[in-house]
Amino acid sequence: MAEIVAIIGAGTIGASWTSYFLARGCDVRVWDPADGFGERTAAFVARVWPILEQLGFAEGASPDRVVYCGNLQEALLGVTFVQESGPEDAAVKTELIGEIDQHLPPEIVISSSSTALPASEFQGGAAHPERVVLGHPFNPPHLMPLVEVGGGKQTESWAVDRAMEFYASVGKSPVRLRAEIPGHLANRLQAAVYREAVHLVAEGYATVEDIDKAMAGGPGLRWAFMGPHMTYHLGGGAGGIAHYFDILGASQERRWAALGDPQLSDDVKQKIIAGVAEEAGGRTIDELAAARDETLLNLLKALAKSAN
Repeated sequence: MAEIVAIIGAGTIGASWTSYFLARGCDVRVWDPADGFGERTAAFVARVWPILEQLGFAEGASPDRVVYCGNLQEALLGVTFVQESGPEDAAVKTELIGEIDQHLPPEIVISSSSTALPASEFQGGAAHPERVVLGHPFNPPHLMPLVEVGGGKQTESWAVDRAMEFYASVGKSPVRLRAEIPGHLANRLQAAVYREAVHLVAEGYATVEDIDKAMAGGPGLRWAFMGPHMTYHLGGGAGGIAHYFDILGASQERRWAALGDPQLSDDVKQKIIAGVAEEAGGRTIDELAAARDETLLNLLKALAKSAN
């Protein structure tokens, strides 16, 4: 039986989730308090549908399997999973999830797309906080495989298990978070790299464009299919990661000690803004996003071919 997914909050993330779940053969019910959300979401689905087609549809996939609902209660009728994608505000999420909770049987999981807020900060308004989980996608969800899944202080393990199983069943690559931490997992890794990228600009070691080139043409290529631990495992040669630690561990520690601790002062921000504008070369945000999505599509196809 197909999953029936409620999308609560139809901004950029919610519209992207809607597109993905439709492509995976789900029935989708969407609600957002903003006027015109149905038209905007439908336009988003239509725009990305050809991209999703190239990745391959699940059986029964159709953009017609969506209902744009007039109120929250209608959107939750008969659903088997809820993906909340409201504003990144703890008070707003707490109230919204509390309202969602009132209209669902207690066994239905409520999963939040929260970018950085831990589930403990927004599950307290629910009568059944044990079924509230984090289900944080990487942007854009209709293309990026990663979903970070975890619970809050009141979440029960069955809810996290269900979310993990659900995301895996629709083709995502879910990662289970073992504890709550600000920024979750992947965003913390990104933040570590970006901190050094800002430091290098601030100190004049390299331009914005050259830093981006270095990342995209170096570590970024490997990181598309192999994380840092496995990368260093191969860097150790026949002895693997143990040999790497033996011969280059001290060097790694010296590099860590030399990493910067930049501040986003007005001067630093202006350097980065000017550098990004130069690198963008007049391309609009929509043009850059379209180029990103096309490259992601080709990369995902290559990775899928490599895995077969």
